[in-house]
Amino acid sequence: MKTVINPAKETWAKLLKRPTVDLVSIEALVKPVIEAVKSLGDEALREYTEKFDGVQLTDLRVTQEEVRLASDKVDDALKQAIAVAKKNIETFHRAQKDDFIKVETMPGVNCYRKSVGIDKVGLYIPGGTAPLFSTVLMLAVPAKIAGCRELVLCTPPDKDGNVHPAILYTADLVGVSKIFKVGGAQAVAAMTFGTETVPQVYKIFGPGNQYVTAAKQLAMKYGVSIDMPAGPSEVAVYADESAVPAFVAADLLSQAEHGADSQVVLVASSEKIIDEVKSAIAEQLMTLPRADFAKKALDNSVAIVLHNKAAAIDLLNEYGAEHLILSVNEPWEVANRIVNAGSIFLGNYTPESVGDYASGTNHTLPTNGYAKMYSGVSLDSFVKKITYQEITPEGLRVLGPVVETMAAAEQLEAHKNAVSLRLKSLKNV
Repeated sequence: MKTVINPAKETWAKLLKRPTVDLVSIEALVKPVIEAVKSLGDEALREYTEKFDGVQLTDLRVTQEEVRLASDKVDDALKQAIAVAKKNIETFHRAQKDDFIKVETMPGVNCYRKSVGIDKVGLYIPGGTAPLFSTVLMLAVPAKIAGCRELVLCTPPDKDGNVHPAILYTADLVGVSKIFKVGGAQAVAAMTFGTETVPQVYKIFGPGNQYVTAAKQLAMKYGVSIDMPAGPSEVAVYADESAVPAFVAADLLSQAEHGADSQVVLVASSEKIIDEVKSAIAEQLMTLPRADFAKKALDNSVAIVLHNKAAAIDLLNEYGAEHLILSVNEPWEVANRIVNAGSIFLGNYTPESVGDYASGTNHTLPTNGYAKMYSGVSLDSFVKKITYQEITPEGLRVLGPVVETMAAAEQLEAHKNAVSLRLKSLKNV
């Protein structure tokens, strides 16, 4: 993890470059997978599962017996933890409900908006180097609250053809019954087109590696919506003299352990802070089972000293981190000046891990700078907004001439006539 002191603004883009492969080259690898699944369906899914996951499967669907057995393999402490997380996620996302709005824009002119759950949604749950059962909660809980009718869950199997018990237990807990042993780009393709076994969906959710992200972006070309481009995980930490170096080091490592293509960025107000954090990182690395992943991610990462707070905030907004931790003396003062971030964690006692698991906010967030234009997953992600209007005769008498004038100015006489006919009929009433 290299250290840079007061870098010039024109160097920030290069300094903060993510360790991503060129999307065009990734799409070139992913597109044949997409096309094969489109053409061959389950046959292609089984071939790619054998090739990429190292297991031959005859049945891609998870059975109810597998779900039952999985529950027995999850210990009570984890079940209790999952229950607490589920409750908090439900509480936060239920508070986002906005079912029906009615506005009378002028007398006799009534406009409405209603939130309707997307009928069929696909949930992609990573299960490769880390089985992310927490993502099941983050996606399925708001989908259920939103009223999505059909939830399709895809996740890669292990070498024995099984799905991690915690993923199956959590899916069952939140009421997801359509679970399939399919991972990677082929899973995204299956949900995009539908196969003999995997249903087609209207919108695909979930994080994944760069191949999954590329597949999701390709899915949009085939008419399927996605939550956002959510690739390798990342975190930025802003630390001043009030920060606890061991805490900062732990937060950086919590993201670095996701994988070699993750990135962490430390912005600090002094070299002393960075030196202390680096020392704590070296000490904590020795105890981490996924230290090899973390070390590779740290090679892609940077520590930046910026003595000027305004410059530090500008840099953080330029980076647009998926996760932003503010380990500073007045975190809200800084947070109120941040406009680009997926999710913000305030103060020394708010580790990023709480958002990943159980605080209630959603951990499916925009990465790779997409926080500049995308929000993280929320209840709104699972609904579409339908608008309605209802005009009374009195309302049309007032509003109709306005529409006639505007339609005539645009030379759309049929538009004008649709109003004029009604206004003429009202003269006889």
